[in-house]
Formats: sequence, structure tokens, C-alpha cells
Amino acid sequence: MTPAPTTPENGADRPPRRWLGGVFSRNSRLRWAARRIIMACVLGLALLFGGFLWFANAVTSLKAPDGVKADAIVVLTGGYLRIEQALGLLRDGAGQRLLISGAHPSTSPTQIRKVTQASPDLFACCVDIGYDAIDTIGNANEITRWIHDHGYRSVLVVTNNYHMLRSLHELRRADPVTEFIPYPVVSSDLTRKAWFAEPDVLRTMLSEYGKVVLATCRDWFGIERGTGLRNEDPPKTASKPAP
Repeated sequence: MTPAPTTPENGADRPPRRWLGGVFSRNSRLRWAARRIIMACVLGLALLFGGFLWFANAVTSLKAPDGVKADAIVVLTGGYLRIEQALGLLRDGAGQRLLISGAHPSTSPTQIRKVTQASPDLFACCVDIGYDAIDTIGNANEITRWIHDHGYRSVLVVTNNYHMLRSLHELRRADPVTEFIPYPVVSSDLTRKAWFAEPDVLRTMLSEYGKVVLATCRDWFGIERGTGLRNEDPPKTASKPAP
């Protein structure tokens, strides 16, 4: 039998249907994977944006409690305004003793006392200074050791409002037993509606939020964290500085 002539009408010159579909056909695996990746990216961005809104609302809602008292007070260094606030709480009897955590080794107790204009007697009797912490994780480890050495059960935590959530996260991870009571220092009035239009404030908030996300992911995935200390030895504290 003579084969039928190959003409465009009978489809002999057409490429296979599979080729026409190719890797970009509607049902191809590549397009399926691309759609899933795009959806995952959109969902991830939405979660990050929603998380930032939650973080910003939590930070702006933080307020210093009135008439609060605890066994002791800790302040995470990062500015003398924090230390002044903590010393004021100590002077008012909000806690029995104060730890200034994360001081630079070159900073002497006398320098801190003079800059903050604190009473020499108050410093000599009730203030300890920790020099080992180099970051927030180190603060948590240094503070935890100090708490256990003194047997405290409730502690006021003094730090900036934008830094408070991460500080509490690290402290509660290092010491889930102690009650940590936040006492935020408001250096910037974040209750203003247009704070997000100020580049410096927005940059600080985004940076701190990113650190909170990283710390949370680290704990979720069980990633080992460092000690955050200048050395691996038990944290040292300096007490009863000379006036």
C-alpha cells in the first residue's frame, strides 16, 4: 500500500504534541514548581510584614509599670540613660540590688557613678557591674549566673523599649524559672503615628525585628548559640566599687 503523502493537513509535519507543550506548558513540572515557589515567597513576605506590624505594636505599647517591685534589678548596658533609670529604681526601693550587665572592661565603676551622678553609698552597697557580656545572649548568661548566685526569684529588666522583646526572649530562654518584669526606657516616643517616616527610628526597628526573627528561628531549629561572653569562664561581677 502506498503511504499517504505528507501534507500539513494530515499533521505529518507537525512536531509531537509533547514538544509543543514543552517545559513551559500549563501542566509542566517547571511551571508547577515556579508557582509553588512564588506562592511560598509571597506567603513568607506576608508573614514577615505581619510579624513586623506585631513587633512594632508590641514595642510602642510597652510602658514602665508604676510602683513595681522585685527582688533585684538588672540593666543591659547600651547608654547611660538606661543606667540612670535603673539606679533611680534602686534608690526608690524597687529592688534590693542592681546588676549593670555588659559594661566595657575599660569603664570603671567610678566613671559610671560620676556620669550618672549616683550616690557613692548606694553604689558601694548595692551595685554590681558585669564585664563579660558582649551581646544580648551574653547579657542573659551573665544575668542568670548573678541571679542564681543571689537566689533571686523576680527581677526588673531595664533596657530600651525596642530592645526589650529580644532581651526577655534571651533571658527567659537562659532562665525559665525566674520572673522577669520589663521596665522599658523610652528614648524615642514611638507612640507617634509617623515614627515609621523617620529613617533612623525605622532602621532601628527593622534591625531589632530582624534580630528577633533570627533568634526565634535559631531556637525553632535548635541551632546552638554561643555564650556571648568574653571568655568561657563563669561571668565575673565587680561589687562595692571605690567611691
